[in-house]
Amino acid sequence: MRILATAALALTAAATPALAQDGSFQGPRAEIVGGWDHVEGADQNASGFVYGGAAGYDLQRGNAVFGVEGEITGSTAKKTENDVTLKAGRDFYAGVRAGYVILPSTLLYVKGGYTNARVIGETADVHVADNLDGFRLGAGLERSFGKFYGKVEYRYSNYSQDVERHQVLAGLGVRF
Repeated sequence: MRILATAALALTAAATPALAQDGSFQGPRAEIVGGWDHVEGADQNASGFVYGGAAGYDLQRGNAVFGVEGEITGSTAKKTENDVTLKAGRDFYAGVRAGYVILPSTLLYVKGGYTNARVIGETADVHVADNLDGFRLGAGLERSFGKFYGKVEYRYSNYSQDVERHQVLAGLGVRF
Protein backbone atom coordinates (compact mmCIF):
# COMPACT_ATOMS: atom_id res chain seq x y z
CA MET A 1 0.00 0.00 0.00
CA ARG A 2 2.97 2.29 0.59
CA ILE A 3 3.80 2.12 -3.16
CA LEU A 4 0.25 3.14 -4.09
CA ALA A 5 0.28 6.07 -1.67
CA THR A 6 3.65 7.26 -2.99
CA ALA A 7 2.48 6.99 -6.61
CA ALA A 8 -0.73 8.88 -5.86
CA LEU A 9 1.26 11.63 -4.13
CA ALA A 10 3.63 11.89 -7.10
CA LEU A 11 0.76 12.17 -9.57
CA THR A 12 -1.06 14.83 -7.55
CA ALA A 13 2.12 16.86 -7.19
CA ALA A 14 1.80 17.90 -10.84
CA ALA A 15 0.77 21.42 -9.80
CA THR A 16 3.96 21.97 -7.81
CA PRO A 17 6.06 24.51 -9.77
CA ALA A 18 9.35 22.71 -9.04
CA LEU A 19 8.02 19.55 -10.65
CA ALA A 20 6.07 21.19 -13.47
CA GLN A 21 8.84 20.91 -16.04
CA ASP A 22 8.05 19.49 -19.45
CA GLY A 23 9.22 15.92 -19.79
CA SER A 24 10.00 13.74 -22.77
CA PHE A 25 8.59 10.25 -23.22
CA GLN A 26 11.64 9.17 -25.28
CA GLY A 27 14.25 6.58 -24.38
CA PRO A 28 14.86 3.65 -22.03
CA ARG A 29 12.94 3.43 -18.76
CA ALA A 30 12.64 1.28 -15.62
CA GLU A 31 9.86 1.25 -13.03
CA ILE A 32 8.35 -0.41 -10.00
CA VAL A 33 4.62 -1.20 -9.93
CA GLY A 34 2.11 -2.23 -7.30
CA GLY A 35 -1.64 -2.47 -6.91
CA TRP A 36 -4.78 -4.61 -6.84
CA ASP A 37 -4.84 -8.05 -8.47
CA HIS A 38 -7.96 -10.18 -9.08
CA VAL A 39 -7.72 -13.67 -10.63
CA GLU A 40 -10.79 -15.64 -11.78
CA GLY A 41 -10.81 -19.26 -12.87
CA ALA A 42 -12.31 -22.72 -12.28
CA ASP A 43 -15.37 -21.25 -10.54
CA GLN A 44 -13.08 -19.55 -8.00
CA ASN A 45 -11.56 -16.12 -7.66
CA ALA A 46 -8.87 -14.56 -5.53
CA SER A 47 -7.77 -11.00 -4.88
CA GLY A 48 -4.53 -9.65 -3.51
CA PHE A 49 -1.61 -7.27 -4.03
CA VAL A 50 0.46 -7.34 -7.21
CA TYR A 51 4.07 -6.05 -7.10
CA GLY A 52 7.01 -6.03 -9.45
CA GLY A 53 9.12 -4.20 -11.96
CA ALA A 54 9.24 -3.35 -15.64
CA ALA A 55 11.62 -1.99 -18.24
CA GLY A 56 10.98 -0.58 -21.68
CA TYR A 57 11.95 1.77 -24.46
CA ASP A 58 9.76 4.51 -25.93
CA LEU A 59 10.09 6.48 -29.16
CA GLN A 60 8.35 9.87 -29.32
CA ARG A 61 7.46 11.63 -32.59
CA GLY A 62 5.57 14.84 -31.95
CA ASN A 63 2.74 13.96 -29.59
CA ALA A 64 2.73 10.26 -30.57
CA VAL A 65 4.62 7.73 -28.43
CA PHE A 66 5.35 4.08 -29.34
CA GLY A 67 7.21 1.63 -27.12
CA VAL A 68 8.12 -1.91 -26.13
CA GLU A 69 8.16 -3.22 -22.58
CA GLY A 70 8.73 -6.26 -20.41
CA GLU A 71 7.56 -6.91 -16.86
CA ILE A 72 7.88 -9.41 -14.03
CA THR A 73 5.38 -9.36 -11.17
CA GLY A 74 4.33 -11.45 -8.20
CA SER A 75 1.00 -11.58 -6.37
CA THR A 76 -0.43 -12.27 -2.94
CA ALA A 77 -3.83 -13.27 -4.43
CA LYS A 78 -5.02 -16.42 -2.65
CA LYS A 79 -8.38 -17.89 -1.68
CA THR A 80 -9.50 -21.20 -0.17
CA GLU A 81 -13.02 -22.43 -0.80
CA ASN A 82 -14.41 -25.96 -0.34
CA ASP A 83 -10.93 -27.25 0.65
CA VAL A 84 -9.44 -26.02 -2.67
CA THR A 85 -6.90 -23.18 -2.64
CA LEU A 86 -6.33 -20.93 -5.66
CA LYS A 87 -3.11 -18.87 -5.64
CA ALA A 88 -1.66 -16.52 -8.22
CA GLY A 89 2.08 -16.78 -8.73
CA ARG A 90 4.55 -14.89 -10.88
CA ASP A 91 3.58 -13.26 -14.17
CA PHE A 92 5.81 -12.47 -17.17
CA TYR A 93 4.69 -9.91 -19.76
CA ALA A 94 6.17 -8.66 -23.06
CA GLY A 95 4.31 -6.21 -25.22
CA VAL A 96 3.95 -2.88 -26.95
CA ARG A 97 2.27 0.38 -26.12
CA ALA A 98 1.08 3.40 -28.08
CA GLY A 99 0.15 6.73 -26.60
CA TYR A 100 -0.58 10.37 -27.19
CA VAL A 101 0.66 13.36 -25.17
CA ILE A 102 -2.64 14.99 -24.13
CA LEU A 103 -1.19 17.76 -21.91
CA PRO A 104 2.37 18.91 -21.35
CA SER A 105 4.12 16.03 -19.57
CA THR A 106 0.99 13.80 -19.57
CA LEU A 107 0.70 10.67 -21.73
CA LEU A 108 -2.48 8.67 -22.32
CA TYR A 109 -1.65 5.17 -23.62
CA VAL A 110 -2.94 1.71 -24.52
CA LYS A 111 -0.93 -1.49 -24.37
CA GLY A 112 -1.11 -5.13 -25.40
CA GLY A 113 0.99 -8.24 -25.62
CA TYR A 114 1.84 -11.74 -24.46
CA THR A 115 1.63 -12.78 -20.81
CA ASN A 116 2.47 -16.00 -18.97
CA ALA A 117 1.19 -16.54 -15.43
CA ARG A 118 1.69 -19.25 -12.88
CA VAL A 119 -1.57 -20.30 -11.21
CA ILE A 120 -1.46 -22.78 -8.34
CA GLY A 121 -4.30 -25.05 -7.23
CA GLU A 122 -4.01 -27.03 -3.99
CA THR A 123 -6.05 -29.51 -2.01
CA ALA A 124 -4.97 -31.57 1.00
CA ASP A 125 -3.53 -34.22 -1.33
CA VAL A 126 -2.76 -32.46 -4.62
CA HIS A 127 -0.58 -29.49 -5.60
CA VAL A 128 -0.84 -28.37 -9.25
CA ALA A 129 1.09 -25.40 -10.63
CA ASP A 130 0.23 -24.44 -14.20
CA ASN A 131 2.01 -21.94 -16.42
CA LEU A 132 -0.73 -20.35 -18.50
CA ASP A 133 -0.18 -18.44 -21.75
CA GLY A 134 -2.42 -15.53 -22.66
CA PHE A 135 -2.74 -11.96 -23.82
CA ARG A 136 -2.94 -8.65 -21.96
CA LEU A 137 -4.75 -5.43 -22.89
CA GLY A 138 -4.55 -2.25 -20.87
CA ALA A 139 -4.71 1.52 -20.71
CA GLY A 140 -3.06 4.10 -18.52
CA LEU A 141 -2.05 7.65 -17.76
CA GLU A 142 1.58 8.61 -17.23
CA ARG A 143 2.87 11.93 -15.84
CA SER A 144 6.48 13.00 -16.41
CA PHE A 145 8.46 14.92 -13.76
CA GLY A 146 11.68 15.49 -15.70
CA LYS A 147 13.56 12.18 -15.76
CA PHE A 148 11.11 10.59 -13.28
CA TYR A 149 7.48 9.62 -13.89
CA GLY A 150 4.41 8.24 -12.17
CA LYS A 151 1.58 6.27 -13.75
CA VAL A 152 -1.76 4.61 -13.08
CA GLU A 153 -2.97 1.73 -15.22
CA TYR A 154 -5.78 -0.79 -15.66
CA ARG A 155 -5.10 -4.09 -17.42
CA TYR A 156 -7.02 -7.20 -18.35
CA SER A 157 -5.33 -10.56 -19.02
CA ASN A 158 -6.94 -13.65 -20.53
CA TYR A 159 -5.12 -16.97 -20.14
CA SER A 160 -5.64 -20.53 -21.31
CA GLN A 161 -7.90 -22.78 -19.19
CA ASP A 162 -10.46 -19.95 -18.87
CA VAL A 163 -8.44 -17.93 -16.35
CA GLU A 164 -8.84 -14.14 -16.36
CA ARG A 165 -7.10 -11.38 -14.44
CA HIS A 166 -7.98 -7.76 -13.70
CA GLN A 167 -5.39 -5.39 -12.24
CA VAL A 168 -5.26 -1.73 -11.23
CA LEU A 169 -1.73 -0.50 -10.60
CA ALA A 170 0.36 2.54 -9.87
CA GLY A 171 3.99 2.83 -10.87
CA LEU A 172 7.05 5.01 -10.28
CA GLY A 173 9.85 5.08 -12.81
CA VAL A 174 12.92 6.75 -14.21
CA ARG A 175 14.03 7.47 -17.78
CA PHE A 176 17.70 7.14 -18.67
